[in-house]
Amino acid sequence: MAQRHLDQLSGIDAGFLHQEDDAALMHIGGLAVCEGPPPQLADVLDSVRMRIHLVPRYRQRLHYPPREAGRPYWIDDENFDIEDHIRHTALPAPGNDEELMKLAARIFSQRLDRGRPLWELWVVEGLEDDRWAIISKTHHALIDGISGVDLATVLCTLDPEMPEEPKLGPWSPQSTPTATELAGRSLQNTARDLVSAATGAVRALQQPEDAARRVRDVARGVGSIAWASLAPAPSSPLNHLAGPHRRYRGVQTDLTDLRLVKNTFGGSINDVVVTVVTGALRRWLLSRGVRTEGLELRALVPVSVRGDAQRGEFGNKLAVMQGPLPVYVDDPLDRYLIVRQAMDDLKASGQALGAEVLAGVQNLAPPTLLAQASRLQFSTHFFNLLVTNVPGPQLPLYMVGRKLLDIYPIAFLPQGHGLAIAVFSYNGHLDFGLLADFDTIPDVDVISEGVTQSVDELVRLAREHQGDASAV
Repeated sequence: MAQRHLDQLSGIDAGFLHQEDDAALMHIGGLAVCEGPPPQLADVLDSVRMRIHLVPRYRQRLHYPPREAGRPYWIDDENFDIEDHIRHTALPAPGNDEELMKLAARIFSQRLDRGRPLWELWVVEGLEDDRWAIISKTHHALIDGISGVDLATVLCTLDPEMPEEPKLGPWSPQSTPTATELAGRSLQNTARDLVSAATGAVRALQQPEDAARRVRDVARGVGSIAWASLAPAPSSPLNHLAGPHRRYRGVQTDLTDLRLVKNTFGGSINDVVVTVVTGALRRWLLSRGVRTEGLELRALVPVSVRGDAQRGEFGNKLAVMQGPLPVYVDDPLDRYLIVRQAMDDLKASGQALGAEVLAGVQNLAPPTLLAQASRLQFSTHFFNLLVTNVPGPQLPLYMVGRKLLDIYPIAFLPQGHGLAIAVFSYNGHLDFGLLADFDTIPDVDVISEGVTQSVDELVRLAREHQGDASAV
């Protein structure tokens, strides 16, 4: 579906705007490291210019109805200038990865200007070992992690040869709508939602057995969410957000190693990721003198409900599950088996389906109720940290003719949260990105080192298990 002028934000997307304040900055992105000498800034600008027509939303800004009586709209930015969004910078010598992570943290400590399209790209040179980087930053109201993979088409290609520039005419933005036009569009959107609901009701009458099954599944899922929400997340040093300043660390792991663990002990890559995070947090808590006996942290785990037919669409199609992190378990294999069973139970409970339905209901919510609901969704009452795992392409990509080596994802910190962990798989690597509040978690290195140690433990156990099996 094209990103049209005068598209209205969904309830979820508008919720990300409501959740943002001076400390909780609701943008996401990534740090892409490429090999070879850095390109000229003009080449990057040209590369984006020739392909930005594939992502029209990148030339659109927010427009609020009079008195903010409803969700805002995306409209063409009549003053759009690509050079306002693509910046160039260089690392101080020696240009190591630590300096690169510090730069990413500083960039993500700055709020995006809501008067312009909600994205930035930073071209970074001066990285040692003949490398350079691009740091991308996009407001969560514009895009979620799964559709963010699709956005790589703007800059990434499957071939190192730069494609020829298409013969496109100049872009002509549509004019800013009047209050009357906005009122008419709001009525159209409301009518469309009502027709959609009525169509669903008719379909339910025509297929009563399928409808009844759907109702039972949804009721079970919503009930599971409600039951989980009655029990607050445990108190932890994670749940404080002092301000907008951030620390960031990236950790590279081998996807083959994680596949070895899940193939040996069953489960999924996501089960391995959650177990690795659990082990890293256990080490960090113990380093701070926090007792972990009986302590089970809770992670908010976003799940994309975007179907194959919806790939390439913008906006958020997300559901969430509350995944347990059993930091009380000392043995790595026991920890993995407990996580795997817990995640299987969550999937069976229908939490993701229930969350999807609740998210859809937000589209009909009045703006004030929407603001409160969106804040409630990310309340510290329900979870301790965000853990999101996004699958990426398993083949090499090229950016401005240079091979892309690694992609470290960068999540966001909701209100009252000091840590968020995002994971992205690309071309045989699985890269962790740890975003932390600068003052709350000055020791984020302990957590990043714990990620590496947790992976090494599980891989060692998997190899030992396979060795025992082959000996038999």
